[in-house]
Amino acid sequence: MASDPTPKEQLTAYQRWELNAFDDSRDKVKLPTADQIQRIQQQAYQEGFAAGMKDGRAESQALAHRLQVLMLALNRSMSQFEEAMAQEIMDLALDIARQMVRSALQAEPALVLAVVREAIESLPQINQNPTLVLHPQDAQLVRDMLSQDYQGDAWRIVEDPQMERGGCRVETASSEIDANIEDRWKRIVNALGSDAPWRK
Repeated sequence: MASDPTPKEQLTAYQRWELNAFDDSRDKVKLPTADQIQRIQQQAYQEGFAAGMKDGRAESQALAHRLQVLMLALNRSMSQFEEAMAQEIMDLALDIARQMVRSALQAEPALVLAVVREAIESLPQINQNPTLVLHPQDAQLVRDMLSQDYQGDAWRIVEDPQMERGGCRVETASSEIDANIEDRWKRIVNALGSDAPWRK
């Protein structure tokens, strides 16, 4: 232990440069014990673990959010693709149907008879002087049907080259039923949610 300080002028040259003793109780550093070191390590580990978990959770949440955004975008893209494909399939189906109807009417002109029967039977009542407007090429087929199944002489047939084959218009004093191909086509495609025209 160092004694009371000696005045500087009384010290030898060696004593002036001599360091103070390290065993002075005022200058002692208290080193931690093994238990304290272990506790410090454990506390540091727990703090590091907690910080890592917090960072990991934040990163996981950010990743989950990015994945959710990507999934929403993917779902939107898939819906748009499905809608586009459905529309293309609908357009193709309507093109095929249009061609099939035209081909069927050319190959089987008698199909007009079903159209005429349906139009006649949808009338509330057959008044005097009912008129059927038909394409000239359909007129003879319909005359034969009327004479067999209905009062043929009660009907007046008007031939109209503007009327497309396979269609007709029924006119009475009180009502009119337009069963032309284009109007029937429009009703069908409107029911399907489309506006595809009969003529392309």
